[in-house]
Amino acid sequence: MEMTRKEFLRTVALTGFATTFSALDPIAVLAQAGANAEGEKVDMVALLGGEPAQMFQKGMEALGGIERFVKKGDRVTIKPNIGWDKAPELAANTNPDLIVALINACKDAGAKEIVVFDRTCDEWRKCYEHSGIEAAAKKAGAIVQPGNDEVYYAEISLPKGVALKKAKVHKAILECDCWFNVPILKNHGGAKMTISMKNLMGIVWDRQAFHQKGLDQCIADIGTLDKPACLNIVDAYRLMRVNGPRGRDESDVSLAKGLFMSTDPVAVDVAAIKFFNQFQDMPLADVKYLEKGQDLGLGFVDVSKLNVERVKI
Repeated sequence: MEMTRKEFLRTVALTGFATTFSALDPIAVLAQAGANAEGEKVDMVALLGGEPAQMFQKGMEALGGIERFVKKGDRVTIKPNIGWDKAPELAANTNPDLIVALINACKDAGAKEIVVFDRTCDEWRKCYEHSGIEAAAKKAGAIVQPGNDEVYYAEISLPKGVALKKAKVHKAILECDCWFNVPILKNHGGAKMTISMKNLMGIVWDRQAFHQKGLDQCIADIGTLDKPACLNIVDAYRLMRVNGPRGRDESDVSLAKGLFMSTDPVAVDVAAIKFFNQFQDMPLADVKYLEKGQDLGLGFVDVSKLNVERVKI
């Protein structure tokens, strides 16, 4: 369902995306106080109103450029959400246009190799095809790897984990120089929301352990791996308001035209949920892995601790 003009204006007013950038809460991530401090490195960019590639380019510029994350000769891995046998319009998977923009940026930075993968929920070949990501990524010059076989994974220890002390993680994560976590913003029946932190379930093989040992704690625990994502990029171009994570049809979807980018997976999820609340009610307190992630040192629930830049396109 496309955002109406009334919805758009309401979102602009509530989020502070007006040209003057003068609005305050209820969207704390976009509040003027503590945001965009002069001369400081930007920790988060929140964008509204553009197409995926356009917002990505503006966001990366605000963060200091792709060279902040990718060096010449790097082997780069991109982890989108490709979990479902659904077309892009149904917002079950990351927008392929965003993935292409990221691939092109990594190439421009001199990346030696770019790998794209996910551990899907539906049959992986159908997910890769019908999401549009496989064809788009290959055309852009990336290598698309499967995640459907245990042979692609290696066991690591998680000494900082509370419930999850070890996990089998995809070698594309373990063997790269840097990796990007690129989830889509959507509702989730079990975890309430699936965004950056939850997207890491797609890097592990033995994820049944998450459900056996406590989903929220394990979502936080996997984030303590020694090689965190260099950047979390939340696709909120379309968002799934209800019936996630798979969704039913287009009535579950809103065209929101948002994008959030941050090195802090906790804070970027908080920001994205606040944005999500303009379309569907979701109390932050219901998303219990956020506090657990903060307790483990993964990031901040209080977004005012970050230097945030806001961009209206």
